This record gives sequence, structure tokens and C-alpha cells, in this order.
Amino acid sequence: MITTWLSACLPALCLVLPMQETVRKTNEATKAQEKTMAWKSLLEKEVWKPETNGGLPYRMMRPENLEPGKKYPLVIFLHGAGERGNDNEVQLVHGVKDFANLGARKKYPCFLVAPQCPVNKQWVQVPWSSPSHDMPPKPSQPASLLVGLLDSLQKTLPIDADRVYITGLSMGGYGSWDLLARQPERFAAAVPVCGGGDEKKAERMKNVPIWAFHGGQDGAVPVSRSRNMVNAVNQAGGWAKYTEYPEVGHDSWNACYADPEMMAWLFAQVRTSKAR
Repeated sequence: MITTWLSACLPALCLVLPMQETVRKTNEATKAQEKTMAWKSLLEKEVWKPETNGGLPYRMMRPENLEPGKKYPLVIFLHGAGERGNDNEVQLVHGVKDFANLGARKKYPCFLVAPQCPVNKQWVQVPWSSPSHDMPPKPSQPASLLVGLLDSLQKTLPIDADRVYITGLSMGGYGSWDLLARQPERFAAAVPVCGGGDEKKAERMKNVPIWAFHGGQDGAVPVSRSRNMVNAVNQAGGWAKYTEYPEVGHDSWNACYADPEMMAWLFAQVRTSKAR
């Protein structure tokens, strides 16, 4: 009788156990999705539409608790080539969550702007695989729109003009170097990740603290681009730091943005009178 009972129950047990495992995995996936949606919901969807020159989608995070009369840092985050588009969503894939997590928001309350570059355009119109480039005479259309957006935000929000920071990865690393060269007086610090700039413009950046990052095995952007920019800025009398991850490829942004030392350094920087 026991044997008969077990024989009858075993098929049911075999069905129940896989079903329980499926439910467990579904619940875990749902929780992970809810967690992702939770931090993304902190970044409001906006579009900057000046009277001319098209529009620029962007996401903006505000400090958790805005205190009357207090001003806050502004972080500009420039995404890479793979996140271009017009959905105002995919530019959050890398790096932004490290600024939006609970610990960072408590420790470093700030405004954060993450614009989205259109497909087939760049933050700076230069080839990424070249050993060097000359800075174009004019900023790209997306970069021009971004400058207009920043001008507007700094007029309308309680932003500390002495604590405006720029960072970006890959294509956004190039964009960070480019905007820093064009408007060094705007920024208190820069964190370009696996990008490159025009070394001949290093003199312009010498009064802005810079911490550049790159992977030693990067196959997309030559590691020499970051090395050469840092050397050029320091030879001009600047304050550039450099971290190279010897065994990392193109995705050096993962280690960079997860580094608490980088975060502490960034938010400690204040624009000097020389940089204004």
C-alpha cells in the first residue's frame, strides 16, 4: 500500500517542485525589475526644446530633500555610443545607478542630468579609434543643445555654480574632454572614462581637477588616448589623476563608477578662482 501511495504521489511531486522553482525565479526577477524601476523612477523624463536647433531628451535626478536656501552640486553624465536614441531610457544603462542608489543620494545629494545623444550623432564629431584628433571648431549639435540646457538649469534651479561636474564613458568620455576644453570655467572637476581629447588644448584645462579612467585591454578606444591627455594636462601644470585597470577591456566604467574613492573625490572638488 505504501508503495502504491508513493507511486501515485511521485508524479505530482515532480510537477510541484519544478513549479515552485519557476515561481521562485519569477519572484526574484520581478523583485529585480522593481528594484531597477525604483531607481530609474528617480530620474524625471524631460526634453530640452530651445527655439532653434531641435530638441534634446534628458533625465534629471533631484536631491532627495531640497532644503530652502541651499545650493547643490550638478553632475552631467554623458553616455556611450551604444545608448544613443530618442527613447530617453537607454542612456541610463551604465553608471547612472551608482549616483542614484540610496547610499550615494544620502551622502552626496545633487542634481544629475543624463542627456541622450541622437542616433548617428556624437557628443564630439571625431573618430574614436584614431590615435589623436583636432578639436572641431564648433561643438556638435547635441553638445550645443546640452550647453543651452545647462545654462537654463543653472538659472532656474538651486545649483552650486562652484560644484558642477562632468563625467562620461566612451563616446561620453570624448564628450567630457571636449566640453571641458571648450568651457573649463564652468566645471569644478571632470571624470572622463575611456575617452580622449585634443592634447593641444590641455593648457585650457590645467585649472580643473581631472581623474581619468581606462582599461588596459580596451579594444575600442586606444588606452593611449587617456594616458596622453593626462600627461598633456599635467605637463601644462594641471591636476590630472589617472587610473588604468590592466586586465579590463572597454567597460572600465563599471569599476570607475562603483569606486567609493572616486565618488568622494568628485564631490569634494570645488571650482577655484583660477578656473572661473
